[in-house]
Amino acid sequence: MKTTATVDAWSSALDLSKALEHRQISATELLQMYRDRIEYFNPVLNAIVVECFDRAEARAREIDSVAPDKRPAPLYGLPMTVKESLEVTGLQTTGGVVSARGRISEFDSPHVQALTSAGMSLMGKTNIPSECADWQSNSPVYGRTNNPWNLDRSPGGSSGGSAAALAAGLTPLEIGTDIGGSVRVPANYCGLYGLRPSETAVPRWGDSPGSSLPNPSVAMSVCGPLARHAEDLELALDIIGMPDPGEDAGWHLNIRPARRETLRDFRVGFLGELDWVPLSNDVQRAIEHVRFTLERAGATIVEVDPEALFAGSWRHHLDYTRMLMAIMGPDLSADDREFINERLTDRPELWSAVNEAFESPPYAVFGWFARREQQRERYRSLFQDIDLLVAPISLRTAFPHKPEQRVLVDLYDRTIEIDGVEHPYDLNVVYPGTATFAGQPAVAFPTGLGEDGMPVGLQAIGPYLEDRTPIRFAELMAQEIGGFTPPPGY
Repeated sequence: MKTTATVDAWSSALDLSKALEHRQISATELLQMYRDRIEYFNPVLNAIVVECFDRAEARAREIDSVAPDKRPAPLYGLPMTVKESLEVTGLQTTGGVVSARGRISEFDSPHVQALTSAGMSLMGKTNIPSECADWQSNSPVYGRTNNPWNLDRSPGGSSGGSAAALAAGLTPLEIGTDIGGSVRVPANYCGLYGLRPSETAVPRWGDSPGSSLPNPSVAMSVCGPLARHAEDLELALDIIGMPDPGEDAGWHLNIRPARRETLRDFRVGFLGELDWVPLSNDVQRAIEHVRFTLERAGATIVEVDPEALFAGSWRHHLDYTRMLMAIMGPDLSADDREFINERLTDRPELWSAVNEAFESPPYAVFGWFARREQQRERYRSLFQDIDLLVAPISLRTAFPHKPEQRVLVDLYDRTIEIDGVEHPYDLNVVYPGTATFAGQPAVAFPTGLGEDGMPVGLQAIGPYLEDRTPIRFAELMAQEIGGFTPPPGY
């Protein structure tokens, strides 16, 4: 990408890094530009909740003093933020849990280590919900984050602070985590790009709640970037993608180039409708808009039957729910479990799946993993005939703020309004799960604005360990329908 002579707060991380490399702007000047915006806009947004400007300024001065040919690459002093749950030595890391207030990290996550080595100048950390378990970012530790497109709406979760900071031009690049859409949903709600990497492409440890050791047994959860420009996803992936310690003795990550370089050459699958999941008119129009754009560009369009792909879409969702609740719900109290059961009495199959997650013997988990492998095989077969799969990521545009009550219990105690009708809130997790359960890479990309003036987007699910293919698709779509646009007033 050609570097422009002038950069501003909305420039891509790639352009900013090039400008730093060629001394079109100093790391100190760029940091000050973002600091000024943070001090002006953040008090209303509450997106950045842990600040470390002193260390960022020291880092920027250090990089400015080094000869260009000896500066760390490829970020060259780029100021940025990361999600609060990621461990950063000397900074508070609570995971949004009140009892962890005051907990100071004693090590850097592998992602923070890699970004620092690449030249990052860390400005701070961004807000999350309790235990990273909601599609908004209303933390009992830090308070509520607002969506810069509409302060009365959620910015998404759990990487909602990340998305709000990016959309408001307070940071050029962010790193979040995703197990239930926590990168992709905030990206969608704020009109951004978000990459859920292939499950083993990026280390899955170094966050809280999570694992402080390499090679954790936890499945499905990943760390991935959010950005205003699709090409920045690839920039970040090339930095944070790596094997875990121990595994690096025998292998290295080598994600192949994108399968196609033009929209005309792409074979694009469109996931058929799930008749048990509501989609707003805005999302349905976004699907048709993307389909029309691809047809006009000459791409090959393939209709994908969700019942065949998932061997029953409802069954797939129950499998994903078992895994998700087994990972996220072991610390729920007996009262909270009983409360969830009461809310699911009229949904017996879902009730059964949630209780299997809580009560199944350990050997049952191996059966769940076996079904996961079967789903991986169905995706492998699908991607022999197509290059990627376009699907919804959210049921609607960003919803109005909801009060946070109890972790995970809220999932089954709320409703979400879609075109004037209330539906179960937990249906939000269905479309994120279409990629998460099998560990596929997926890129959330913007498609425009809904009737309410809020961003609306979709996700492009790619072949396993071929993350560059959905990223390239998102880049090309931006050229056709437009990408990120700043929210009014910023």
